[in-house]
Amino acid sequence: MASLKERILHTLSTDGTDLVPHEWRRRAGSLLGAVLIGLVALIFANAANTAQTVFDGMFARWPLSPLVVTPVLFVVLAWMTRLIAPAARGSGIPQVIAASRDPEGILARGLLGMRTALFKLVVTIGAVLGGASVGREGPTVQLGAAIMVGCHRLFGARLTSGVLIAGGAAGVAAAFNTPIAGIAFAIEELASAYEQRVAVLVMGAVMISGLTSQGLAGNYLYFGTMGQPLGVGAALIIAPIAGLAGGAIGGLFSRALLAVTRLRRQSKRGFFARPLLVAFVCGVAVAALGIVTHGATWGTGYAPAKALLEGQGGSLWLGPAKFVTTLATSASGLPGGIFAPSLAVGAGFGKLLAMVFPHESAGAIVLLGMVGYFTGVVRAPLTGVIILSETTGSTGAILPLVLTALIADWSGSMVCKPRLYHALSRDFLPHAETPEEDGEEEGHH
Repeated sequence: MASLKERILHTLSTDGTDLVPHEWRRRAGSLLGAVLIGLVALIFANAANTAQTVFDGMFARWPLSPLVVTPVLFVVLAWMTRLIAPAARGSGIPQVIAASRDPEGILARGLLGMRTALFKLVVTIGAVLGGASVGREGPTVQLGAAIMVGCHRLFGARLTSGVLIAGGAAGVAAAFNTPIAGIAFAIEELASAYEQRVAVLVMGAVMISGLTSQGLAGNYLYFGTMGQPLGVGAALIIAPIAGLAGGAIGGLFSRALLAVTRLRRQSKRGFFARPLLVAFVCGVAVAALGIVTHGATWGTGYAPAKALLEGQGGSLWLGPAKFVTTLATSASGLPGGIFAPSLAVGAGFGKLLAMVFPHESAGAIVLLGMVGYFTGVVRAPLTGVIILSETTGSTGAILPLVLTALIADWSGSMVCKPRLYHALSRDFLPHAETPEEDGEEEGHH
């Protein structure tokens, strides 16, 4: 029996003559891919939220259970990832960047195969179920690119880097319910040389995916509504501080993660040469810090960040503890993103900064802390500003956000010169294509 792809291609062509031009094949693949990305992102989000609820319920009933459950799951999931789909480890964004160098080659088939992408989705949910400090946005980017590639192959359309970029950007839009941020992310992170001819493809995929997600889940604000904005005078003082401090701390995270990644890659013996032992130790650290902070550091960090933005208060240890648990989770080799955890870390450091300015709006300072730290880690200031303005409805805070993000981008680059995702993408490239030193990469692409 002919496969679905064979039947579609037979319908589109007869005796070697194309009945449907390539442009329409590309549009059909993009439309189907964008709708599917929106649907799958919503299913993924609901599954991850359910997993988080189950873990929180277990912790409430048996407060010390994470000391056993978390390390064991870390080891099992790290072992499964190494055995079944090594390309599923980590965020997912570096894989899309690496695959975009050769979208029709063997590299892209390995990194963006549906088997790898679906495995990553399932194991990321498992990581949340074990209390790992992971986000679903990075995995959604890899899954989105894989879906878009699969749909284009289904219709026999040619694969280009723009197809991968469109799928990844649509994943961001659907995950955060932020269509404009998806476009910004495509420009800043996924496309090292953004070409005008893929603009329509990217924007179309992002909007359709975002509308699909919004149509099913509603036009919600991911982080809720922020409190009173800062005045001009206060913003001119606090924004540079948030940018300098947040960017530097974010750069420190990137530098530490790249150092751990390099040790894992180069170590022939000792601690980092034993990946399952690394996963176990990281799991113990994540479990212990989660217990100490009463669960604030587990999962995406969405709930504590939202509480701080809305002025409901929270632990002063959220920022430092979430920093460590996110680094430990990333070092363990588990699949999972750092987008949402980075925003939560930034919210925690914003809370500490708000204590220095007790008479100003705490929620507004937390917001600046989020964009400062996130930009320091990811080095994508435009994406950070748009994500936070869309997820909080804080259009009135655009100027302080932009000022903070630009300063944080510079501050982060002083601590860690290479951009995190681009540096991590080298682990997924053939050895011949890999630059010799991480530090050789400069600034923006």
